[in-house]
Amino acid sequence: MFGLRQKLSLGLGGLVAIILATSLMSILQLTRLGESIEVILRENYRSVVACQDMKEALERMDSGILFSLLGYAAKGDDLIRRNDQAFEKALQVELGNVTLPGEREKATHLRELFEQHRTIMRRVVDPGVLMAVRKDTYFTELLPLFEQIKGTADEILKMNQQNMTEANDRARQRAKSARERMYILLFVGTIVAIGLIFFSERWILRPIKRLILSAEEIKQGNLDLVIRSNSRDEVGKLSETFNEMAASLREFRRSDRAKLTRIERATQQTFKGLPDAVALIDLEGKVEVATETAREVFGLKPHVRIHGLPSGWMTDLYDKALSYGHPIEAKDEHRILQHFVKGEERYFRPEAIPILDNEMQPTGVILLLQDVTQLRQQDEMKRGLISTVSHQLKTPLTSIRMAVHLLLEERVGTLTEKQVELLLAAREDSDRLDHIVNNLLDIGRIESGRAGMQFQGISPHVMVLEAVEPFRRPFEDQGINLNIELPPDLPEIWADSARMNHVFGNLLSNALRYTNPGGKVTVSAQVDDERVHFSVADTGKGIPDRYLPRIFEQFFRVPEQGKETGVGLGLAIVKEIVEAHGGTVGVESELGKGTTFTFGLLRADRISKKESLS
Repeated sequence: MFGLRQKLSLGLGGLVAIILATSLMSILQLTRLGESIEVILRENYRSVVACQDMKEALERMDSGILFSLLGYAAKGDDLIRRNDQAFEKALQVELGNVTLPGEREKATHLRELFEQHRTIMRRVVDPGVLMAVRKDTYFTELLPLFEQIKGTADEILKMNQQNMTEANDRARQRAKSARERMYILLFVGTIVAIGLIFFSERWILRPIKRLILSAEEIKQGNLDLVIRSNSRDEVGKLSETFNEMAASLREFRRSDRAKLTRIERATQQTFKGLPDAVALIDLEGKVEVATETAREVFGLKPHVRIHGLPSGWMTDLYDKALSYGHPIEAKDEHRILQHFVKGEERYFRPEAIPILDNEMQPTGVILLLQDVTQLRQQDEMKRGLISTVSHQLKTPLTSIRMAVHLLLEERVGTLTEKQVELLLAAREDSDRLDHIVNNLLDIGRIESGRAGMQFQGISPHVMVLEAVEPFRRPFEDQGINLNIELPPDLPEIWADSARMNHVFGNLLSNALRYTNPGGKVTVSAQVDDERVHFSVADTGKGIPDRYLPRIFEQFFRVPEQGKETGVGLGLAIVKEIVEAHGGTVGVESELGKGTTFTFGLLRADRISKKESLS
């Protein structure tokens, strides 16, 4: 009896023979057709491409001349130089590929016209000639010559295209003949292949289909199924192996059911005791187990499908966790959720955590809504305390600064040298303390929404120049190069000018403080569909990676900076101001190479009328 290998060899061998015969015929016909096409490419295609390149180079040269006439001489000269070389190269290709009657005369005439064009062009772009004379020369002499050169190149192009069309017709006729032969061969091959497929289906596919149907039954849980097969080949042996596997699975099922029942009940009891809202969701989006808080507050009851709940953010978290394979936290307005539980205000922070198997494939999702009510209350108490203390310090501090100021002016008597020294130190410390108090009050006002932002459309160039101007002299004094790299076509941004001046001031102050003489600080920007992204990059000592996540925290200072630092409020204010503008701020740093702070602001032309009025 034939085995599966012999049956496959017989069926596939016949198909291979058909494929070889078809392939040999195809190669023969394609070789002949390729020879015809090669003639087209060799004789005319190069000339067509050369003419197109000459026309394109000529047009770019004309653009360079216009740049020069508009005052952009450097850019115009560069454009003319590069495309003059491109035109000359294409012209040499055409002169070396003359294949048609009359083509050489036209190519030679094209060379003469281009030399005239070069001569007149030099007068037009000469900065020593009066602008009126240059413009008049361009329109009266150079532009007509430009059209004449293009027309001559078009004539050569059309000559070659016409010849290509005739050659193409000849090639098409050969292709038609080859196609007819291939139809005959394909018909014969199809008849033979149908016969081979019929026998292959009877010998191979039918037993395999029976095996697949039986395997589907086992997949559905019918472990009592016994596969029968009359074949003694490999398929028959596979059927016997399936029967042995099903017997083993029946034994495993009996022993595992009790264990799974115990685990399920223990998991349910554990979930009931959790204080946070937690739900286990399967791959179909159906809730399997949930805590009491998840059931009562968010409707995550067992057997409920998450996609049928009204909370769209919940479905989005679930889908992203399955797609990305790592924990996903909610953002924007859903980052912290407010709910009233039994009349008490509670706050929850949502997170979706995928459950992965040994092969890192998701098997479900844990939806965790952590109760952060206490943390939020502590944070509000901290902000309230800081705001109250700052307000209480403001009045006496003002009085102290006024008293020190009057004493230094000797309004109440002459001071000794030592007294002046002590008062100057007191004034410096009181000014520093006043700056800290003002920063604390600013943070409090921004966080509470009482900062009074005056949003309007602002030119990024104007905003950056106004912010940078006060720092030019300090940067020069310390020998640090301050660069501004802004694209000329930046759109207006929607921002509060005074607040953004404060943002740039803090970032430039830090860059000045931590960049050594001889270094460089660069202020740059780039635009996308929604925002203009600004960056302030320095070549200072950099920030260790372990401190980057905390760099925008209030009162945080990087240890061992090597220079006197502030109290850690500047970057916190930067973060609050940028977020109040609807943006985000980030930082990248590498030790010994420098630090780059980035933030994005909304484009004014992307702000709707309703938003602008608010």
